[in-house]
Amino acid sequence: MEIAGRLAEALGSTLIGSRTLAGGFSHETALLTLADGPVVARVGGGDPAIEAAVMDRARAVVPVPQVLLVEEQCMVIEYVAGDPLSEVLDAGRGDLAALGEVVGHTIARIGSIRLDRPGFFTGPELTVKPEEPWSQQLPGMARWCMDRVPDGRLSDRVRADWIELCAEEAPLLAAVDSIARLTHADVNPKNILVARDAGGWRVTAVLDWEFAYSGCPYGDAANMVRFGGDYPAGFVAGFEAGFAGDQPADLPLRADWARIGRVLDMFALSDLVTRTPGHVVADQAAAVIVSRTRAMR
Repeated sequence: MEIAGRLAEALGSTLIGSRTLAGGFSHETALLTLADGPVVARVGGGDPAIEAAVMDRARAVVPVPQVLLVEEQCMVIEYVAGDPLSEVLDAGRGDLAALGEVVGHTIARIGSIRLDRPGFFTGPELTVKPEEPWSQQLPGMARWCMDRVPDGRLSDRVRADWIELCAEEAPLLAAVDSIARLTHADVNPKNILVARDAGGWRVTAVLDWEFAYSGCPYGDAANMVRFGGDYPAGFVAGFEAGFAGDQPADLPLRADWARIGRVLDMFALSDLVTRTPGHVVADQAAAVIVSRTRAMR
């Protein structure tokens, strides 16, 4: 990371070394070793000032790293010890049902934070620009995205079926269109750090809040289980139990959160498959779309 030295200076320290970390597809992440300890720097992605404000709000209910520095297209956060959940699941060891339950409880608590109205944040004050309800947006967004899927990723038949399926499912979202709760929008194993001690599993940090918005938190659960077939046995069941058991009591249709979440996740799936050829997660999303449209026939 070329700007590492300048960031160290801005923090009033000296850079000793740096190494690239696995990060999101929209930004570069690096561990900076400074004279007074390690920090994590992220360059690229969304507006770091908005993300910093979201993290500050979320810290009231879930473990989130402290933001140390915000610049244009750059953020420095504290280093938090823990193992990426993705690596723990890949190893497949330990009581993964219990781990899933702890993660489910944590993600559910994000949705306890109330906001003024649903939509996407426009500034660090977390103001939201009024937009069409989600139930009205989904069909049009699906059509727009299917027109932009790279050749060879989805057949014409699958694209048409997906547009039809989104239009059929969209009315279900009318029941949650007005919900305005903090939603992470990128809940997956690489964005969660966990640790295990004598007391059992715990989440040490929820990372990467750049896509957060105000809406229905059921979509966060759907994010996590989207590729649940790739996780070790027990984790998904534990996660679903933990998430369901910690839902805020005043949210509507709590018993139907899984179905509503799957419909909300159709936004993300539609967007993911527009990524360039060779994008691993986009290809995984395409497989989910193929599977769900096949069930229509």
